[in-house]
Amino acid sequence: MPFLWNVFRVVVFVLALLPFLWLLYGAAVGSLGADPADALALETGRWSLRFLLISLAITPLRELTGLNRLIRLRRMLGLFALFYASLHLLVYLMFLLEWRWSEILEDIAQRPYITVGFLAFLILVALGATSTKGMVRRLGKRWKRLHRLVYLAAGLALLHLLWILQQDLTDVVIYGSITALLMGYRLYRAAWLRRFLRQRFPARTGLH
Repeated sequence: MPFLWNVFRVVVFVLALLPFLWLLYGAAVGSLGADPADALALETGRWSLRFLLISLAITPLRELTGLNRLIRLRRMLGLFALFYASLHLLVYLMFLLEWRWSEILEDIAQRPYITVGFLAFLILVALGATSTKGMVRRLGKRWKRLHRLVYLAAGLALLHLLWILQQDLTDVVIYGSITALLMGYRLYRAAWLRRFLRQRFPARTGLH
């Protein structure tokens, strides 16, 4: 069983890497359309959001299916969200801004869609940097509070996408609905847990 699980993790890792390899191939052979830089920026951003939502879906899937080992995939999938977000930023700096460093802060300050996108990226960096077992131990309860910011990152990423795809909101509606569903599940679960604890341990919760 451990062997099969390790094989499964490798398969998930390879599948998560395929979009990057496909985009790399497309850039090499010139199959990304009339504006390859724009296509790269859009697709890396989309894949970052997709992996962020997949990582958020791991906990509900684990709880609903009873497959507790799924939780071990959450960190890897979250890091892939950061990986594609980093590629998204790199494409912006390399092809769209052309390494004009003097304009970076100006863009962040004056263009709202870049501001919210950059804030989402900073949150993902913070979450990625504190995702190790050592950081979980060091931060203790603060780790959970910090990692709740993942929903803020998803919301900012959706807003970033909304500003970019003003003519076609299909992606925003789809990903926004998934985000709302995942957030709704989290809120329902938290409310159910509070009710359960109050009924089971009334004295400890101040209810008599």
